[in-house]
Amino acid sequence: MIDLIEKSLLTGLGALALTQQKAEELAAELKRKLNLGEEKGQELLKLLTDTARSNQRKLEEIAREEVRRACADIGLVNKEELNRLVKKIQHLEKELGKLRRAEKNDSPSAC
Repeated sequence: MIDLIEKSLLTGLGALALTQQKAEELAAELKRKLNLGEEKGQELLKLLTDTARSNQRKLEEIAREEVRRACADIGLVNKEELNRLVKKIQHLEKELGKLRRAEKNDSPSAC
């Protein structure tokens, strides 16, 4: 019976990320209602917090991927691309400065 309740509870949690406090409160309530011993209560709490952490990581990854897609759809560059472009601009500015200095040195002096 406890397995069925655990499975139902975990299914109900879905993508919900519980805080440690909420998980502890829920485990304490279930422990009280189901007359679980301390050990079973701790097992249930660990199961709830582990599941919540796992679901939170999955949610975060889904959110990151959606943000990446949205940025790509509207044409925004990512951080790595921006850094690459900044370095390229800095290199081109340095080269342009060299060319301008060489041009000044090659130009005839005014009399």
